[in-house]
Amino acid sequence: MYSVLVRDHVMIAHSFSGDVFGPAQRLHGATYVVDAEFFRPDLDPDGIVVDIGRATGSLRSVLDTINYRNLDTIEAFAGRNTTTEFLARYVFDALAAAIHEGRLGPHAEGIRRIRVTLHESHVAAASYEGAIG
Repeated sequence: MYSVLVRDHVMIAHSFSGDVFGPAQRLHGATYVVDAEFFRPDLDPDGIVVDIGRATGSLRSVLDTINYRNLDTIEAFAGRNTTTEFLARYVFDALAAAIHEGRLGPHAEGIRRIRVTLHESHVAAASYEGAIG
């Protein structure tokens, strides 16, 4: 399986509900380094997994929807704990939609999987990985 990974970052604020989160129940900020890795079994006719420029631009577009935002105020996230795991799935879904809409190039339909990892720090990260149908 071939893969290409692109990286960006995002800064957010949010709070959590539930005793398990302790002091993180209060409003706090986070800066995530975000990796998006695209997988396919064969290279496309141009000899690539995905156009790196388009993949980077698509990742930036997704992150722009939450960058410098208080996630507690985003209606689509109402009632949800916007955990690192939750945000990894949010980014995954948006990148999968970008593939289906053709924004990652004419041969991106050959991508079979995406893994999105949000690094909270140098010692902790969470990911979501899934097939592209």
